[in-house]
Amino acid sequence: MAATESRHSPLFIVTGRERELHLGLDGELRADGPSREVDRLKALNDYDVLDSEREAEFDEIAVLAGEICRTPIALISFVAADRQWFKAEVGLGANETPLDVSFCRHALGSPRIMVVPDAAQDERFRDNPLVTGEPWIRFYAGAPLISPQGHAVGTLCVIDRAPRPDGLTALETHALEVLARQVMTQLELRRALRERTQVQERLNLALDAAEMVGAWDYDLVEGRVTADARFARMFGVDPERAAEGVPLGQFAAAIHPDDQARVQAQIQAAVDQIGPFESEYRLSVDGQERWVLARGQAFDDGAGAATRFPGVVIDITRRKSVEAELAAVVEALAQSEARFKAIADSMPQMVWSTLPDGFHDYYNARWYEFTGVPDGSTDGEGWNGMFHPDDQDRAWARWRHSLETGEPYEIEYRLRRHDGVYRWTLGRAMPIRDEAGRITRWFGTCTDIDDLKRMEQAKELLSQELSHRIKNIFAVVSALVALSARQYPEARAFATSLRTRINALARAHEFVRPHTESSRPTVGAMTLHAFLNALFAAYLDEAGAPRIRVTGDDTVFDDQAATSVALLFHELATNAAKYGALCRDEGEVTLATSLHDDRFHFHWVERGGPPVPGQPERRGFGSSLAQLSVEGQLGGRLSQTWNPEGLEVFVDLPATALSRRRHALKSMSGDGHSA
Repeated sequence: MAATESRHSPLFIVTGRERELHLGLDGELRADGPSREVDRLKALNDYDVLDSEREAEFDEIAVLAGEICRTPIALISFVAADRQWFKAEVGLGANETPLDVSFCRHALGSPRIMVVPDAAQDERFRDNPLVTGEPWIRFYAGAPLISPQGHAVGTLCVIDRAPRPDGLTALETHALEVLARQVMTQLELRRALRERTQVQERLNLALDAAEMVGAWDYDLVEGRVTADARFARMFGVDPERAAEGVPLGQFAAAIHPDDQARVQAQIQAAVDQIGPFESEYRLSVDGQERWVLARGQAFDDGAGAATRFPGVVIDITRRKSVEAELAAVVEALAQSEARFKAIADSMPQMVWSTLPDGFHDYYNARWYEFTGVPDGSTDGEGWNGMFHPDDQDRAWARWRHSLETGEPYEIEYRLRRHDGVYRWTLGRAMPIRDEAGRITRWFGTCTDIDDLKRMEQAKELLSQELSHRIKNIFAVVSALVALSARQYPEARAFATSLRTRINALARAHEFVRPHTESSRPTVGAMTLHAFLNALFAAYLDEAGAPRIRVTGDDTVFDDQAATSVALLFHELATNAAKYGALCRDEGEVTLATSLHDDRFHFHWVERGGPPVPGQPERRGFGSSLAQLSVEGQLGGRLSQTWNPEGLEVFVDLPATALSRRRHALKSMSGDGHSA
């Protein structure tokens, strides 16, 4: 088909390459794709026009289109996802039709009018039920309805039951295009009115619910104030009377007596100056007191005389309440800070605090007394300069580690006193966290431990001296035994056995005595059984076989538990040798060790010794020390059973007690260790 070039306008007839560009063979849009169709349907839904009531403005456009184009049927059609719906229709007698028989959906692919001169001859429509049956469509012309964003939401179309080979005239084409734009203008106006109505309704609902904003208009010539219902209710005036207008005094009566004179003066000043008015005051209505903020403006008649004074009033009771609460909080915080400073300044330790990033912003009075530096001079990073040069890098590294990981800060360093003397100091700090776990501040202390350090050094020196003398005693006794063996060869075997026991006791003594870091024996990753067998080497029989047999689960053992364990079993073995199973040749002792989940058990059993009469009436020093080692140092429990056939001792310890250092290192390097 082709359009005539005389008095008729060019027709948009979708054929050939143009049809492939806009529509597929099934009539669906192809060029823009699914996302474009989603946007188009959204644009249609935004107009909220589907299934709406008939409106005269749209009906008149449809009637006019049919009359101009000389067709019995005219439609304003909107193409939805599953149907086409008619906002206005003339001559069809239906509100909608299924999408699969729609002519209008084909017209959405181009901004131009689509014309079908004879649907019975068009391969797209000749089998359409609307062509082969009612309403017997032959001629169709549809102008797309295009939104300001470029989305075709429907058509303004005209339909005839007879074919029109020449299509529409130029005048008809132009009129149909103009009327299509008029449909969109009506849609946009309809949407704007709907949105404005919705906004106004929401505003009215909010104002009615809160009753927080009211308006007045003061006629200065008549001396009467008209106000809306919200303003009237705030001031305790009947809303109907307020709408008609009442004297100013009826509203002023609701103002709190303590505020009336001030408000009256402010009103008068605004009137005299023909200027703005603003005032906060209290209303007292029906026994309730509320705060309001009033704002207005006086206007003149052009000759310098004020004639009108309109304004609004806002209920600010909640704001005033919040302000009062905030003032109370500020006062409470100020008092709390004063109390904190008083407590911090009274402490013997130096107290300091930092921001989350480690910036020092607070020191108590003790810090400044000790260091003698001016207030504020050690804020930020200035504190590190107070440390001994040999300790500064170490202190910085430890502090950075705590800031990065959130772990508690603890370190010993030398701090310069006001007289220039460096004294040993223990520095500690803990992070303060919010509900989300974020660090909000660090609080720390510095404690002068210089005297304690000197006492520990003196104690260590004494301990070393005593240990040295005891070791010398063992060495002297061992030498005397060796000398006697040379004089009495027949006692050589006895002397060798005795020297072995003496040397074993000397090794046990090295573990049992108090140690500092420098004098501590290096047990390292030694196993528990190896340690116990070394401890019990003094109690071998004449053939060199152990009389204390260690069985069961073995475990890694470190020096932090060595002293306590050595004290316990050295005491048990000594008592067994003096009073129990080991004081007879046929006696023996078994020590079974076992691991149960997070607990470690020792079971000491003596057999073959003299009969046990019962529990001793008095506990010796060694037994008390052994129990203290278990319960105080290792965090476990010790129980004794005095059976006639021999003593039984049961020890229950946390599994970590035997290898504390290893467990601590594992925890620090494990999953998320933090303070």
